[in-house]
Amino acid sequence: MVRQYLDLRVHDRVALDEIELYAEMLSAVAAAKRPLTVAEIDMVLGVRSDEAGRRELTPRD
Repeated sequence: MVRQYLDLRVHDRVALDEIELYAEMLSAVAAAKRPLTVAEIDMVLGVRSDEAGRRELTPRD
């Protein structure tokens, strides 16, 4: 039997970005004394609504 050695560190940038967003959302929810509004959730996630009503991502640098 050949034993394979795997590098278990995460290398996927998209997965790391999703984990970061999830952590930011959990922090915001934990700090809130009430349920967050859609606008507050959008702000945490870096999403904004434009005048046409559709959502677009804002730069997160």
